[in-house]
Amino acid sequence: MNNSHLPNPRIAFWGTSRFSVFILEEMARESNSLPALIITAPPKPKGRGLELAPSEVKVWADAHGIPTLEPKEIKSEDFLNSLKALGHWDMFVVASYGKIIPRAIIDLPTNGTLNVHPSLLPALRGPSPIQSAILEDAPIGETHESGVTIMLIDEQVDHGAIVAQEKMTIPNWPPRGSELEAILGKKGGELLVQTIPKWIAGSIAIRPQNHTLATFSKKISKQDAELDLNDPATSLRKIRAFDIWPRAYFVTERNGRPMRVVVTEAHLENEALVIDRVVPEGKRKMSYADFTRGQK
Repeated sequence: MNNSHLPNPRIAFWGTSRFSVFILEEMARESNSLPALIITAPPKPKGRGLELAPSEVKVWADAHGIPTLEPKEIKSEDFLNSLKALGHWDMFVVASYGKIIPRAIIDLPTNGTLNVHPSLLPALRGPSPIQSAILEDAPIGETHESGVTIMLIDEQVDHGAIVAQEKMTIPNWPPRGSELEAILGKKGGELLVQTIPKWIAGSIAIRPQNHTLATFSKKISKQDAELDLNDPATSLRKIRAFDIWPRAYFVTERNGRPMRVVVTEAHLENEALVIDRVVPEGKRKMSYADFTRGQK
C-alpha cells in the first residue's frame, strides 16, 4: 500500500442500486472522498412499457456532474484497458454493484478495492443481506443488532479481510427493507468517508474474517414473496423485507379467476396477522377492509 497521505485521492466508485446512492451521498458531503468516475450497470427495461431506464446511481451521477461508464461486459481486456487509459487510480470503492469484478481490475488501484457491505460480516454474505436480515427469526417488536462492514475485496464473494466495521441497534424490529437500506447506506457511507484517509495513509490493520462463522443470503425471486397467511410472523417479515421488490403478495380468487394481491402494510395483533393496506392486481392501493367488502 502507498503510505503517503493523499489529500484528494483519485477514486472510482462501482455501484448500481439505491443502497449505492446513500453511500455516494455521504461521499459527496466530504469533497476529498468524491469519486472521479462512477461505474454502474447499463440501462434495463422497467415498468409496464419495459422502456430502458438508467440505474439509480447513473441518475445520481448525472445530477452531480460525475462521468460514468455503463459496461455490459467488465471481464474483457478492452474494458480493463479503458480504465487504465483514464489515468492513475488510488482506490476503487464497490457498493452493491451487482457483478463479480475480475482480479485484474480489483488489483488496478494503488491502494486496492474496498467494498461496503450492509451486514456484520461474515454474517449474511451474498446478494440480499438487507432482506435476509429482516427475514431471520428475530423477535418482533424488540431491539435488534445490525451493522455495516468495509472489506478488502478478493476473488470470492464477501470473503475478504475486514478493514472497518460498525454495529448499530435497530428498535422495533423488523423495519421495512427500504428503511433498513437507508439506515445502513448512510452509516456505511459515513464509515467509508472516515476510513478512506486512514486506509490510504496505511494506518489500518486489516483482520481476516472467521470463515467458519459465515452465513449466506440468496438471490431473491418473485416466488419468495408469496405469503402463507397461516404463518403470521413470517408473513409480516416478508411484507417488511420486500416492500420495494418483489413485494409480498397472496393469491385469492375473483370471478372464478386467480388474483394476486400485494400487501403493503400489516401488523401483528395477539400474534395474528392483521392486514391494513393492499394493492389488488390491476387496482389502486386501498384498505384491506375495502378490498374484502369488494370481494363479497
